[in-house]
Amino acid sequence: MASRLNIQQVRKTIMNLQRPNANEALETKNRSRNVAPQSGLCSRCIDGCKGNCDLFRATFRGRELLYPQPFGSITAGADKDYPVDYSHLNINGYAMGANGIDPNPDAATFPNVDTETAFGVDSKVKMKVPIFTGALGSTDIARKNWEHFAIGAAISGITLVCGENVCGIDPGLEFNGNGKVAKSPEMDRRVKEYRRYHEGYGDILVQMNVEDTRNGVAEYVIEKLGVETIELKWGQGAKCIGGEIKVNSLERAIELKKRGYIVTPDPEVPAFQAAFKAGPLKQFERHSRLGFIDQQGFMDEVDRLRKLGAKRITLKTGAYPMRELAMAIRWSSDAKIDLLTIDGAPGGTGMSPWRMMCEWGVPAIYLHSMAYEMCDRLAKQGRPVPDIAFAGGFSSEDHVFKALALGAPYCKAVCMGRALMIPGMVGKNTEKWLRGEQGGLPSTVSKFGSTKEEIFMNYEVLKEKYGSEADNLPLGAVGIFSAVDKIKVGLQQIMAGSRNWKVEYISRKDIFSLTEECENVTRIPYVMNAYREEALQIIDA
Repeated sequence: MASRLNIQQVRKTIMNLQRPNANEALETKNRSRNVAPQSGLCSRCIDGCKGNCDLFRATFRGRELLYPQPFGSITAGADKDYPVDYSHLNINGYAMGANGIDPNPDAATFPNVDTETAFGVDSKVKMKVPIFTGALGSTDIARKNWEHFAIGAAISGITLVCGENVCGIDPGLEFNGNGKVAKSPEMDRRVKEYRRYHEGYGDILVQMNVEDTRNGVAEYVIEKLGVETIELKWGQGAKCIGGEIKVNSLERAIELKKRGYIVTPDPEVPAFQAAFKAGPLKQFERHSRLGFIDQQGFMDEVDRLRKLGAKRITLKTGAYPMRELAMAIRWSSDAKIDLLTIDGAPGGTGMSPWRMMCEWGVPAIYLHSMAYEMCDRLAKQGRPVPDIAFAGGFSSEDHVFKALALGAPYCKAVCMGRALMIPGMVGKNTEKWLRGEQGGLPSTVSKFGSTKEEIFMNYEVLKEKYGSEADNLPLGAVGIFSAVDKIKVGLQQIMAGSRNWKVEYISRKDIFSLTEECENVTRIPYVMNAYREEALQIIDA
């Protein structure tokens, strides 16, 4: 224990985990190279400085500085350096054994590794790779790129999550006489795009928050669109308040307020209307309400959704402390929830308060270690453990393996937010560059060729499968397919090295902690202790 305290003391003296008051996400920076670690202020703040730190810019733009900039064109992820993260785990490789395949060199090759996974209680969803998208909801970045994201997920055989508030902000939204959704062209489009290429792997989950529930979104998507899976939302890793977007129109802001949303500044106040028309107030913010959970209410809502016809019900919870995590796991067990996604801090976002994202919530590896402990305790009591997915800053195949191993055998998949959005956006922009827009192909792309067939190494693979229809695939979808393929093959290699030819065989013994501090958090053995007993038995034999 003394060594751990020493490590923590050293960390405290040599490292500040986050520096406020200047960040690329806010398009701000310090003038000086010398910055006070805690405040983020320049060591010498000069009267007459021409900027451009957070406080300099907030002088003019006020509340705009709460959010990453510019809305609709970016995704953001906090850059706080936590004391322990997934990089503190390494993967074990072995020189013997083969789980799930005949242990001989001709059969046990890495291309023979099966990366399929499944989640659910009675009606399981299979996925070709144990990853799925984060919730893509009402932000402009999700709306503008939906075709690429949805088709990319479908042709890759993974699950897609349609996030909150999609119906609520739909310009074409129509209500029936009971104040419930009667028509939502945007939701119709989102479901249709995914199903266009869906081939039995993955599913589209439609997420619900307070306003969605009030507006009857579940009734609409189940009865009118045939959606089979509804996701209840308690929170996310990026923030601890409701969903948010920015609105560029006064009329639209008033419309959304009348639909029941919180809109700030209040677009019906004359002073704010005047500020908007004059120019200094450029955007309004639309906010969702906070949810308030209780056990009976949760069970009643699950029961209501099942009676509406939902085949599967999932739950997403955020980076809350252990109490709320225990509620999510135990109540999901009691309600037979099909998948519980546990999203750790800092998370990614299309719009979340920047400082909140940096400073709130339980970091992913801590939260996921807590989740394993809770799930294992539940299992030892003989109670059913819900299928679990981990989320919170994952982007590569080694991250996927480590998360599956840390949460084994309960973790079935990894939720990836920004990591799956990026290839969709890059592919979409490549489409534009090929048409000669935005200056044409940048050198980072043109070095691979000047046509989509030359640039995308998997294009011919898709052409062989879809024939002439491949020409209709948006290039963002082709980009996601390529990125998922990279993760799949990389995962096959890591799994083969750890001698696991199926996802179900990945275990906590397949990773080790690089620091004693990580061992203390995860209960994964420190490198000098991993397999020590087996090793000493061999030496002493």
